[in-house]
Amino acid sequence: MRILSLAILAVLVAPPLSIAQSTAPAAELAGDAGQTTAPQTDIEAGRMPVLQSEQVDKMAAPQVERADETTGLRPNILWITSEDNGPHLGCYGDSYARTPHLDALAARGMIYLNVWSNAPVCAPARTTIISGVYPTSTGAEHMRSVVDPPPFLRMYPQLLRRAGYYCTNNSKEDYNLKKPGRVWDASSSRAHWKNRRPGQPFFAVFNHTVTHESQIRKRPHTPRHDPAKVHVPAYHPDTPEVRRDWAQYYDKISEMDALAGKNLQELQEAGLAEDTIVFYYGDHGPGLPRCKRSAINSGLRVPLIVYIPPKYRRLAPKDYTPGGKSERLVSFIDLAPTVLSLAGVRPPEWMQGRAIMGPFEQPEPDYLFGFRGRMDERIDLCRSIRDGRYVYMRNFMPHRPHGQHSAYMFQTPTTQVWKRLFDEGKLTPAQAAFWQPKAPEELYDLQTDPEEVNNLAGSPEHQEILQRMRAALHAHMLATRDVGLLPEGEMHARARGSSPYEYGHDREHYPLERILRTAELASRLDMTDMPELLGALTQDADSAVRYWAAMGVLMRGPSAVLGALRELRQVLKDESPHVRIVVGEALGRFGEPSDLEAALPVLLELANLRENGLYVSVSALNAIDALGPKAARVKQAIQSLPQSDLSIDKRMQFYVPRLVEAITAH
Repeated sequence: MRILSLAILAVLVAPPLSIAQSTAPAAELAGDAGQTTAPQTDIEAGRMPVLQSEQVDKMAAPQVERADETTGLRPNILWITSEDNGPHLGCYGDSYARTPHLDALAARGMIYLNVWSNAPVCAPARTTIISGVYPTSTGAEHMRSVVDPPPFLRMYPQLLRRAGYYCTNNSKEDYNLKKPGRVWDASSSRAHWKNRRPGQPFFAVFNHTVTHESQIRKRPHTPRHDPAKVHVPAYHPDTPEVRRDWAQYYDKISEMDALAGKNLQELQEAGLAEDTIVFYYGDHGPGLPRCKRSAINSGLRVPLIVYIPPKYRRLAPKDYTPGGKSERLVSFIDLAPTVLSLAGVRPPEWMQGRAIMGPFEQPEPDYLFGFRGRMDERIDLCRSIRDGRYVYMRNFMPHRPHGQHSAYMFQTPTTQVWKRLFDEGKLTPAQAAFWQPKAPEELYDLQTDPEEVNNLAGSPEHQEILQRMRAALHAHMLATRDVGLLPEGEMHARARGSSPYEYGHDREHYPLERILRTAELASRLDMTDMPELLGALTQDADSAVRYWAAMGVLMRGPSAVLGALRELRQVLKDESPHVRIVVGEALGRFGEPSDLEAALPVLLELANLRENGLYVSVSALNAIDALGPKAARVKQAIQSLPQSDLSIDKRMQFYVPRLVEAITAH
């Protein structure tokens, strides 16, 4: 995109900003945790207007392009989706997989080779699809959350329904955004396109959960795929437990394939197979550790198969060939505008993706973008980007390993044996990396290193690529007004009375450039940045800048903390609870004994769920957990804290109990 290219150039040539000088103000399944010719829209430029109420309905209403005049009919559209699986299908060249129905669909249609889910876990990935807006823009990036959408946003089925489509979902939703009214005509295990009015075009989703993470570890199970023939990726240890989980994963993919076959057979029996455009895709990477929840290719790459009947080939992209393969870069942000385009509905300008087919098809982007926020009870912040060959990830919290102890993830045998072998010192460097502090930046060559185990960020030969992708990611975060840089509780507090999206687009009150600059300085771990970070910590009027400055001290470890005791002791009384939490963790872990004595009461007070809310409580409990044995004296007090609050969404009720259990287990 033109605006992105200009923004990248600005990042590369602009002098560094001195931040110190600026002082402006359920059940198991519920347990988961551009082209220069593209038109420049307001959202691409990062200046999407906040609409007044009288503008909302006008903007949300679909514009129907009568691109169907040759037949008088619009196509039916069927989406078959599955959970927690990458492109481990026969049609993608995996000889170990047995997927005859999807292989047959691919033989009639086309597969996409470079598809990302944007998020490596279900709720934010599904939120990306349903809204057509990056969750990093709406504040819905975390696993899980409940977020107010901006007033103009309509979920894409609402726009399809207004255009005359009968829209059904069978049946998982799991959106992080509150629904802006009725979204589906039917959304349940009984929802079906068969219930539409005669002659009414339909859009139907059938989601299959059999491949979900929880099913990979479900026992007893007799493997149908031979564990001895499993390909164990280089990042996993080669043990019987790991082989068994991977074999069962492939078994579940075969079961899912059979279910997809039934969905296709229903169309055939109803005489609708040649009237229906069919998509199949998975919702993010495999439900195994370092796949699911990891914002690189192993966690974000998914299969996408599209079949377009001959009568609707005018809607196909130029590279569509039956039995063919497309190398176009596609991600979930593109699905909403694509389905609208196929239905003859012009995608609204506030949608951030690009239609990949239909009358409103747009050029291929230069990059795909991924993100990782809080994963259930564990806090993290990662942003990633890929082009046709390389993956780059920026870890804004490198002191926290990729393999943080998420209770749900640790139910999988692979996770348990992998961590045990790490503790015993029996892993290779590639296998151990998951359990160690992250590198501030990661760069992988998918052509020579498809399993992403050789980090090229420090390679002299790859510095030009690193800088290009770093700049593109930086520009994307600015253009989309990324609110994920705010501590989660802070984001909700600042957006009270509106929405995180609206707040994020308010340049007067959200100093994103300054916050991002501080976060980048904090996370690159260069000790020469300490004076600037300490200036921001003690002088900046914005609490998010102070938060990242404090994180920068904490992440640099003992020497940085001991050299900043005076400033940290001063800021332990900061008005922002999130700043106090980070400072408390820094002083408690690396300060003097008296600092631990001062920090523990602060953290304990903020850990109270009912007094401080879920997000502050989760942050404080994570900080206490990071203290390890130093928190032993407050175990009893932690156990007596409230662990439930009926005001919390039921999907998030278990976060505090899990953290309390982890702390008291030390």
